[in-house]
Amino acid sequence: MKMMFIGADHEVTGSCHYVEACGKRFIVDYGMEQGLNVYENAELPVSAGSLDFILLTHAHIDHSGMIPLLYSRGFRGQIFATGATTDLCQIMLRDSAHIQEFEAEWKNRKARRSGKPEVVPVYTMDDAVSVMEYFVKCPYDHKISVADGISIRFTDIGHLLGSSSIEVWIEEEEVQKKLVFSGDIGNVNQPLIKDPSYTKEADYVIMESTYGDRYHGETQDYVSELSEVIQRTFDRGGNVIVPSFAVGRTQELLYYIRQIKAENRVKNHGDFKVIVDSPLAVEATKIFNKDVEETYDEEAMELVHQGINPITFSNLQLSITTEESKAINFEPGPKVIISASGMCEAGRIRHHLKHNLWQSKNTVVFVGYQAYGTLGRSLVEGIKQVKLFGEAIKVEAEIVRLEGLSGHADKNGLLTWIEKFEKKPEQVFVVHGEDSVCEAFSECLSEQHGFNSRAPYSGDVFDLALGKWTEWGSRKLVKKKSQTSSAYIRLKSAGERLLSVIEHNEGGTNKDLAKFADQILSLCDKWER
Repeated sequence: MKMMFIGADHEVTGSCHYVEACGKRFIVDYGMEQGLNVYENAELPVSAGSLDFILLTHAHIDHSGMIPLLYSRGFRGQIFATGATTDLCQIMLRDSAHIQEFEAEWKNRKARRSGKPEVVPVYTMDDAVSVMEYFVKCPYDHKISVADGISIRFTDIGHLLGSSSIEVWIEEEEVQKKLVFSGDIGNVNQPLIKDPSYTKEADYVIMESTYGDRYHGETQDYVSELSEVIQRTFDRGGNVIVPSFAVGRTQELLYYIRQIKAENRVKNHGDFKVIVDSPLAVEATKIFNKDVEETYDEEAMELVHQGINPITFSNLQLSITTEESKAINFEPGPKVIISASGMCEAGRIRHHLKHNLWQSKNTVVFVGYQAYGTLGRSLVEGIKQVKLFGEAIKVEAEIVRLEGLSGHADKNGLLTWIEKFEKKPEQVFVVHGEDSVCEAFSECLSEQHGFNSRAPYSGDVFDLALGKWTEWGSRKLVKKKSQTSSAYIRLKSAGERLLSVIEHNEGGTNKDLAKFADQILSLCDKWER
């Protein structure tokens, strides 16, 4: 009876935990690593074909994204997940496979020209489609036997439609232990989905710590803020462009906009048009409209009982095809355009930015976290010129950021969740957080709240029956190029702004231009290295 930590240990993404018990081998989540990879991850200790089953907390790619790879390597066991998680994986894993194949083909075109060996995609569309046959839809709050001596139960954790924490009961040779995998713990007061439910008992808790070092602050009035943005933008004849994540955040925006329209908060612009330009978001929105009794919160269900769909309204246009997407920027009149990706790194949103950033009448609204080095982060930090599809685009549009929108619990929310256990678990394992964050949160649990807590590394092995560590994994850092600091990114943005200011001064007097040039040269002399 043992557990091995594989992924999202001292890191945020790539979640995976391996368990051996009762003669069975299984994993909880098998996610894709995204963004910065800090530590070398241990390999699964057994072949994919030797795994008996998988437990999946939710559909986000950093928890589910590598499951098709297991299928390609021979896995044919059952995958237990909630119904909504299964439905979302149906579209998200196919979308991920499309990306894998597209990127491999792009790399191979370059490889063929240079005579280098070709690469293969991480997995294929066939893998993503075929693995869905092995998903088993499980309801919330029902105890399910998955093998002799092993039972599970899914609890709504309020992070994403279908997201869950998973209780696992294990009985082997008269030893009984209960594990709880938190999954991603949701933020309270999110629209549509329920607040996190709590678990009362466990011997061992495997707990995420994504926001273990920060607080969201007071709940914002997003309906009022968004109404004001739309009103002033439409009053000057502009469009509102919203880069948004396709699953979760887009549906929240539709919820807010329905209320804005129902309460007539935007004046003198009639039944204004709202366009969702993302095939993945459109498919996800259909899933949000299924099984509403199980997944929607009380406020959303009150609307449903009144015959109102919480995430649809008149003059909502869903754009699927490439032709429909291209036509949007040639439609007359002010409109709201919601499009992926949320950080502007890929997808249709980049085309909408190309058509709208250069006009001061338009507004770009950011509703999610923008990572360092992304186009979204540069726009939020005030960059004045960007390059899109090889063309330099001036940033004249208003840039707005709605603070506080997050699907993750903050530090207070995490502490509230763990404090709901009536008896302190024997051990809390803190995972799924940045290197320093999971250590700090683990220390907080130990020193300030009296828990026996540790932040394991990939490859660490814990004997569940004996309650002790038996193996230590590598603490080896991934060799990588030094990460560009946020300060340097800001400096580059300042340089691009300076170039924009220089261009605006074309036609000035020789005296002023000479003085400006002398000031720039003096600054260069000071900092030249």
